[in-house]
Amino acid sequence: MTGRAWTTLDTPVGPLSVSCSRAGVSGVHFGKPPGQAPPAPGAPDPAEELLSAAVAQLTGYFSGQLRRFDLPIDWSAMSRLQQHVLRVLFDSVGYGETVSYGTLAQRAGSGDQGPSLPPQAIGQIMGSNPIPVIVPCHRVVAGNGLGGYSGGTGLEVKRWLLVFEGALPPTLDWVPTGPEA
Repeated sequence: MTGRAWTTLDTPVGPLSVSCSRAGVSGVHFGKPPGQAPPAPGAPDPAEELLSAAVAQLTGYFSGQLRRFDLPIDWSAMSRLQQHVLRVLFDSVGYGETVSYGTLAQRAGSGDQGPSLPPQAIGQIMGSNPIPVIVPCHRVVAGNGLGGYSGGTGLEVKRWLLVFEGALPPTLDWVPTGPEA
């Protein structure tokens, strides 16, 4: 993965840094880019066009105008298992929907992939998802509650995203401008 471009945008869940390679979106990080030096002035960056599209789509998502991301994803930095499970998630769990860790494990294990994975393995893969929000790991919940979330301020970001998408009813203290407002 060479030639990654980074930018940061303000969202209701705090700043999100987005990176793109020539192949597609390669990372979404809560906060500022992790240890990235700015590109050299005047250096052409082939990932800039993809980065602009990613920012536009994330802006559309957080304004309530976009319900499905239509961006190429750079899966190259992930293991084969991680790629497979995250692709199943990306392709099968839409805006406003949730799926349990166990159900996603069954979906990912069906067909040519062999037996179902343990739900704990799904939880580990969700926790290591390098492209949260776009690859919607926040939509994977425990059978008896929300489960965990490692993005942003943690579980409150997951709850906020699920309320925002309509998968959970808002609480009396829900603020549409974000969990930190």
